[in-house]
Amino acid sequence: MAFYAGFDTATYPGNAQLDWLKANTNLSWCGYYLAPAPSHGNTSWMNNRAYLSASGWGLLPVYLGQQTSGPGSHIITAAQGQLDGANAANLAGSDGFAANSYIYLDIEDGSVLSAAATAYVQAWAKAVLQGGFSPSFYCSHGIAAQVQSIAAAINPQTRIWAYRVSTTSQHPYTGSIQGFQANDPAGCGFAGADVWQCEQNTVLSLNGAPSGSMIVDLSTSRLADPSA
Repeated sequence: MAFYAGFDTATYPGNAQLDWLKANTNLSWCGYYLAPAPSHGNTSWMNNRAYLSASGWGLLPVYLGQQTSGPGSHIITAAQGQLDGANAANLAGSDGFAANSYIYLDIEDGSVLSAAATAYVQAWAKAVLQGGFSPSFYCSHGIAAQVQSIAAAINPQTRIWAYRVSTTSQHPYTGSIQGFQANDPAGCGFAGADVWQCEQNTVLSLNGAPSGSMIVDLSTSRLADPSA
């Protein structure tokens, strides 16, 4: 079975950088930040979907909604989940994502979901589905089973992008990015993972690239296009 290497970074790297990555590495898909979102105001990825798709990139639309701790907005209610889910669907639709594309809600906190967080997640998922898209989730491998169980009642085809990394501190990538090893996402520790974020805050040294280097999170996926 083939697996596919991908990356995400909060700020759009620019067309020239992405063209270089496509031509010189085995990275085949990228995270695509829908914004403005409650916990991500940077809109630099928006309005680039058509260009990236035409260039052969698979995409993973990610929406940073309410967070239970740390940076970002913290309105954890079902009512807010409904508003945020509708917003995520509207952003994806306005940027030309096809109907039923998968949108991934970013859950940064790796703690077991509280009753309030569960209500928010369920309401978000229902609103995304009502908006014509497929709700999915980014979360810790440690709570992936709980998140999938909560969401499956609303959308049985929910996908999970699980994170499990050795460090969150900025560090250089020591392998060859031209041959980044895309492994089975189940290696994150959650057998049902469709995508595994296995590196965070990784500095890529890109000899010959327009920017020379960039800081990214690296992932491996079962899907060439995690949105499809």
